Amino acid sequence: MQEKSAKEKAIDEWLPITSSRNAKWWYSAFHNVTAMVGAGVLSLPYAMSELGWGPGVTVLILSWIITLYTLWQMVEMHEMVPGRRFDRYHELGQYAFGEKLGLYIVVPQQLIVEVGVCIVYMVTGGKSLKKFHDTVCSTCKDIKLTYFIMIFASVHFVLSHLPNFNSISGVSLAAAVMSLSYSTIAWGASVDKGVQQNVQYGYKAKTTAGTVFNFFSALGDVAFAYAGHNVVLEIQATIPSTPEKPSKGPMWRGVIVAYIVVALCYFPVALVGYWMFGNSVQDNILISLEKPAWLIAMANMFVVVHVIGSYQIYAMPVFDMMETVLVKKLNFKPSTTLRFIVRNLYVAFTMFIGITFPFFGGLLGFFGGFAFAPTTYFLPCIMWLAIYKPRKFSLSWWTNWICIVFGLMLMILSPIGGLRQIILQAKDYEFYS
Repeated sequence: MQEKSAKEKAIDEWLPITSSRNAKWWYSAFHNVTAMVGAGVLSLPYAMSELGWGPGVTVLILSWIITLYTLWQMVEMHEMVPGRRFDRYHELGQYAFGEKLGLYIVVPQQLIVEVGVCIVYMVTGGKSLKKFHDTVCSTCKDIKLTYFIMIFASVHFVLSHLPNFNSISGVSLAAAVMSLSYSTIAWGASVDKGVQQNVQYGYKAKTTAGTVFNFFSALGDVAFAYAGHNVVLEIQATIPSTPEKPSKGPMWRGVIVAYIVVALCYFPVALVGYWMFGNSVQDNILISLEKPAWLIAMANMFVVVHVIGSYQIYAMPVFDMMETVLVKKLNFKPSTTLRFIVRNLYVAFTMFIGITFPFFGGLLGFFGGFAFAPTTYFLPCIMWLAIYKPRKFSLSWWTNWICIVFGLMLMILSPIGGLRQIILQAKDYEFYS
C-alpha cells in the first residue's frame, strides 16, 4: 500500500466517511435499517394492490433475496485487495471499470439516489408533520405544507453539522427503532380494523393498459423500498479492520440483523395492509387508518423521527463528495467554516426543491427506476463479474446474470409506469402548495 503523505492523511481524517473507524457491528445494523426501511414501507400495501397477490408476494421476496445477495457482494468487495479499503461506492467503481469510467458510471447514479432521497424525505417529513398537526388539532387554522417543510428542515440545519457516521449513530438508532415501531403500528392497527366489508382484490384500473402501467409503477415502488446499497460501503468504512479480523465479519453480522428487521417491517405491512383493505388501500397506509387519532398521530411522529435519521445517513456521502472536491481538487483548507457553509447550502437546496415540487414523490418512481435499480440490483453484480471473472455457466456466473437481467427489467419498466403516473397527476400538481 502506497504510503499517503501527511497532508492527505490529515484530509482523510477530516472527511466525514474516513475520519473515525471505531464503529461496533451493531452500528452497522442501525445504519442499514435506517437506510433501508424508508418511508417507502408505508406505500407497500398500495404497490401490492397494483401487483396482485401472486406477483406481489413474488416480487417482494425476490427483491429481498436479490438485494441481500448484492449487499453481500458489496461487503465482500470492500476489502478484496489486500491492504486497501474501498471506502466509497465510486472507489469500487473506479477499481472495476477504470479511473475515469468508474466515476462516470457510479457518481451520477449515487448522487441522483442520495440527493433524490434527501428531497423526498424533506417532503415526507413535512407531510407527516402536517398530518400530525391536522390529526391532533383538527379545528386549528390550516397551515401550508411549505411551512411544515421549513420546520422539518430547521432540524437538519443543526444535525448536518455532526461530522461523521459514528457521531450520528444515536440519531440512527432512534430512527431504526422508529421504523420498526411505525411499521408495527401500521399492520397492528390494520389487523385491529379487520377485513373491510366488500373488500376486493382485483386490479383497480378499468383498462388493460392502465393495469399494466400500474404494475410497472408498483415495481418501481418496490425497488425504491429496497434501496440501502448506496451507503453500504460508506457505513462499512467506519468499522475497524485488521488483516486477521477484516471488517466484513462485523459488517455482515450487522447486515443480517438489519435484513431480519427489514423483513419484519416489510412483509407484515405489505401483506396485512393489502389483506385488510384490498384494492381500496391508499398510497400511504396511515391514511387508510383514520382512527384512532392518537395512534395515527404517534405513527406520523415516528415517521418524522425516522426520516430525520435517514436524511442524515443519505446526506453524509454527499457531504463527503462535496468536501472531497473542495479540499482535494480546489485546494480549500479543511476547516469548520468550510463545512458549515457547504452543509447549510446543501440543506437549503434540498429544502428549496422540496418546497417548490411537493409532488416530488411522484417523480420518484420515475427516478427510482433509473438510479435505484442499477445501484441496488445490478451494479454490484457487474462489478463482481468484472473483478472476479467467475467461470462461464458456473453458479456464480448464472446468479449474477439473473440479477442483472431482473435489475435491467426493473430499470426499464418502472420509469415507464412512473412517467404515466406523473402525466395523470400533473393536472393536480401545485408548486409551493
